[in-house]
Amino acid sequence: MPADATTHRHAITPELVAALARHAKPLPPPEDTEAFGAFFDRFGDARVVLLGEATHGTSEFYRARAAITRRLIERHGFTIVAVEADWPDAARIDDHVRHHAARPWRGPAFTRFPTWMWRNTEVAEFTDWLRDHNEGRTAADRVSFHGLDIYSLGESIEAVLAYLDRVNPEAAATARRRYAHLTPWQDQPAAYGSAVVLHGRDSCEDAVVTQLRELLAHRLDYMRHDGEAWFDAVQNARVVRAAESYYRVMYQGSTESWNLRDRHMFSTLQTLLAHRGDGAKAVVWAHNSHVGNAAATAMGWEGQFNIGELCRMAHGDEAVLIGFGTDTGTVAAASDWDLPMEIKTLRPARRDSYEHAFLRAGHARALTEWRNRKGALAQILQTSLARERAVGVVYRPETELQSHYFDAALAEQFDAWVWFARTTAVTPLGGGRPHGAPETWPFGL
Repeated sequence: MPADATTHRHAITPELVAALARHAKPLPPPEDTEAFGAFFDRFGDARVVLLGEATHGTSEFYRARAAITRRLIERHGFTIVAVEADWPDAARIDDHVRHHAARPWRGPAFTRFPTWMWRNTEVAEFTDWLRDHNEGRTAADRVSFHGLDIYSLGESIEAVLAYLDRVNPEAAATARRRYAHLTPWQDQPAAYGSAVVLHGRDSCEDAVVTQLRELLAHRLDYMRHDGEAWFDAVQNARVVRAAESYYRVMYQGSTESWNLRDRHMFSTLQTLLAHRGDGAKAVVWAHNSHVGNAAATAMGWEGQFNIGELCRMAHGDEAVLIGFGTDTGTVAAASDWDLPMEIKTLRPARRDSYEHAFLRAGHARALTEWRNRKGALAQILQTSLARERAVGVVYRPETELQSHYFDAALAEQFDAWVWFARTTAVTPLGGGRPHGAPETWPFGL
């Protein structure tokens, strides 16, 4: 824990509130994309801009990130959108927005819990804009959309095999033999981890590592046919390797599994930047707990790291970490994992939280920045340590303090904060695609 952050532990002082009120820039509604996005031109010099969210089910966070991302793409040359989603699911969107031919898939996209996290109208509106933006541009100039996460074991296995079936049937047969021990578990990967760790079954680690190495070893031959298809296959093979490890490690402790997951997401981001070449710039959409510097939070003090911390180490001042927060409103969330989505009411922020300090500052919507770590606001923030709220796909208001608050030193966790005093839940998409949408529409069933 930072020594200089203990002065006002869990104390929201009048001095802090006054500084936030004075330095915050009031924002227009995110629906006014041009005016809203213009406030974020100050971050256009970055190579990576990480945009957080305090919950996985808040419409304003998605719409704000869409407006910011549009501005960064149009005015500042950002070329990659990378999100906290599975690689194969996001590849459906990538095919759509980059006008690629539709590919056969094992099943519909974004059907794994929580479906509403990406299968919502807010994301659909952004991807439709991105498709229009890319139209008429060369393949090299089109903005790509990718998933960073590791949960797509079955879909990623199928993607690797489908690629090899097209380009090298003999290698495909070998890959099937390597993946055979994982195949029975691909729809219940947690059961695979239990079988290996708790019941002594042989692991598939060597086989999935060998398969990845085989794809990399023949990259020159495969890339001559289709470099993008090879890259997609390799990334799916990397997901299989990471997922195999993750579902074993999850039985050894939450810190180990968290670190493996965020290391994979960071590695995927770095690979994307290298793949897109010189001048590539990325916007990341993920939860605050992933994009804020973990070293400045209780999770970091307990041994966890995240994408934000790793980006800060790798890119220095060229990485900008932006947190998002709210006081109250509605949110799409479940009461427990794998239970149905509900529209829940957020409880007002605790009086000892940063969210309450921003509420007292008096702005309905605001951007507050301290990126250069200088000035009066940064000095005041550096002496404060308060609670911060984090709601994922599960929200338990009856145990909110224990379930959703953690200690943080905001001055080092983020470079800026986007504030909405009141927010509303995302709007999930139903089955099928809207009337008139093309067959390539990424959320269609």
